Amino acid sequence: MTPFWALRVDASEAKLQEITLKELSEGDVVIDVHYSGVNYKDALAVSGKGKILKHFPLNAGIDACGVVKQSSDPRFKLGQEVMVSGCGIGETCDGGFSEVLRVSANSVVPLPEGLSLREAMILGTAGFTAALALIRMQQNGQTPEHGPVLVTGASGGVGSFAIQILKQNRYEVWAVSGKPQAGDYLRTLGANRVLAPKDLGHGHRPLEKALYGGVIDNVGGELLSQALAHVALWGNVASIGMALGPELNATVMPFILRGVSLLGTSSNNCPIELRHKIWQLLAKDWKPPHLEKTVARTIGLKDLPAACKDLLQRHIQGRILVEVRA
Repeated sequence: MTPFWALRVDASEAKLQEITLKELSEGDVVIDVHYSGVNYKDALAVSGKGKILKHFPLNAGIDACGVVKQSSDPRFKLGQEVMVSGCGIGETCDGGFSEVLRVSANSVVPLPEGLSLREAMILGTAGFTAALALIRMQQNGQTPEHGPVLVTGASGGVGSFAIQILKQNRYEVWAVSGKPQAGDYLRTLGANRVLAPKDLGHGHRPLEKALYGGVIDNVGGELLSQALAHVALWGNVASIGMALGPELNATVMPFILRGVSLLGTSSNNCPIELRHKIWQLLAKDWKPPHLEKTVARTIGLKDLPAACKDLLQRHIQGRILVEVRA
């Protein structure tokens, strides 16, 4: 068997290793991986700072795209361009930080017309999650007429795409970032206002002045708790991340007096039919217009440990793209 390179993680370290196909998790489809991307979850897995990987050793990386090398499932043909995001890769089975990936056919999505392999991984789980958040909000009645949508953690991958997708759907966008240097970047993506967390003027009462039609929240913790109290009648809050912590210290007042809804946004186990629909949107009507501007860095497999460290230390604005076969 021809060996290939992968970022292999065991209980003590992440290391670039040569492995063979027989060492990979079982699956119906074998993919020659061209691109991947670095997500917050990947950074936790590679650094060992979060319990992301369910067993060891395992290749990290929750995103991958490339070309079908082998398939025992008739839905996928040799040479077909495909992608995988979430669905347990890089967590319960081997992931995309590898030159070769073997996965269940039920997790594979054909690359939709309108996206290149590179563009698909610039988006990756970050772009998919931003689109899923808006889908969930719109399913629950969110419209631009509700008022501005607050995007927290706006300079990260999900936030960068959320701003663009909201703007394409005619929403006014208020971007929140703790990085003073991110202002011009966020306005270029389409933010109507850029605010630091300290400038939001949030109160601490169970119900405060209505400021937002809705919220796409990437940080959790106190910022989410306070934002809930400022959401207008029948607004929706999509919860995505927990960079500031998993705690939610809130009351039921926004829910029972203003009809506010708190919506979970889980990209990893999104139903396959909805997954296909979202990728079709991202390839066409919801394709972010500033994809290349969101790429903070393009790296190879060998650069992943350092890049993951920088992401956790909040040194990254936008997305880290991985050229797996560089």
